[in-house]
Amino acid sequence: MVQCEMCGTETGSPNRVKIEGAELDVCDECTEFGTEVTQADSSSTSTKYSTGSSSSGSSGSGSSSSTGTTSSSSSGSSRRSDMFDEMDELAQDYDERVRSGRESRGLSQAELANTLNEKASLIRKIERGDTLPSDEVQAKLEKALDVDLSAGGSTGDTEWESDSSTGEYTLGDVVERKD
Repeated sequence: MVQCEMCGTETGSPNRVKIEGAELDVCDECTEFGTEVTQADSSSTSTKYSTGSSSSGSSGSGSSSSTGTTSSSSSGSSRRSDMFDEMDELAQDYDERVRSGRESRGLSQAELANTLNEKASLIRKIERGDTLPSDEVQAKLEKALDVDLSAGGSTGDTEWESDSSTGEYTLGDVVERKD
């Protein structure tokens, strides 16, 4: 006996149904929620994701298979870049840096907020560490107080050493045990 993938009831002969793009094995009652998939259609979907040996399917799947292998081989040799690589990380003690910069200038929170054209409540929250400054507010604070609120980019990556030959880091390379 097989369970219906929709309602969970036991069924002896499940029906293969396509519901919102997903193929499910469902009972007779849940069959009405989708369109039944014929056996020829289900076999073509199983070969869609196969690895090279059955590329006699459609020409589209063969070409996507070849482009998939070239992209995976190129990504194996170098690390993929993402949007976070260009972003500066905020220092952990940003709140203390803002407070000390403001106090060294002899400004109150309200005066600093007025200078930056921001609300005093935002400055209070930043100095308490309750909120992170947006990129725009961070730039204003750094300029007005002549402080650096960034953590210095990727200094943390240089401290870690990878044991693997690929140069990629694993959790084991980074974790410090507290025994």
